[in-house]
Amino acid sequence: MKVTRTEIPEVLILEPRVFEDERGALWESHNRRAFAAATGFDVEFVQDNHSRSRSNVLRGLHYQLGRPQGKLVRVVRGEIFDVAVDLRRGSPTFRRWVGMTLSERGPGMAWIPPGFAHGLLAVTDADVLYKMTDFYAPERERSLVWNDPEIGIRWPVDKPILSPKDAAAARFAEAELFA
Repeated sequence: MKVTRTEIPEVLILEPRVFEDERGALWESHNRRAFAAATGFDVEFVQDNHSRSRSNVLRGLHYQLGRPQGKLVRVVRGEIFDVAVDLRRGSPTFRRWVGMTLSERGPGMAWIPPGFAHGLLAVTDADVLYKMTDFYAPERERSLVWNDPEIGIRWPVDKPILSPKDAAAARFAEAELFA
């Protein structure tokens, strides 16, 4: 497995080894031992989510307090711009963000560790699979507004389609964050 560290060293792009021949291709989308060896994180994924988004839909920036979730994100159809924001107060990369393009064209996945807000913009119609390290807890879920100038994410769109919840999300200055 090839591991590429982003500007935030704990946020990784993972590319599994691909076996191709005249019939097509095969790769392991997840192998716990290979993931731990490549990343140094031995995590147990307890929930898988599948989202389908139309082009220009922005989901996020979401996180959970008290039960933070690590996420392994993979696109199976389309293309997304995927974003992680460090919300760990003691971290040297606190309040910084990193964005990456993921698509069906490559086997690449993003590892977003616990302690980060996560969001994505569907650049095209897209299906995204997430492996989660903790269960969804709606009472612990929090959201940051997608275009908060204090974070300064450079999204590749000016007017995305948002859910009412995401449109009303908290500004960074008022948000509950990780200790």
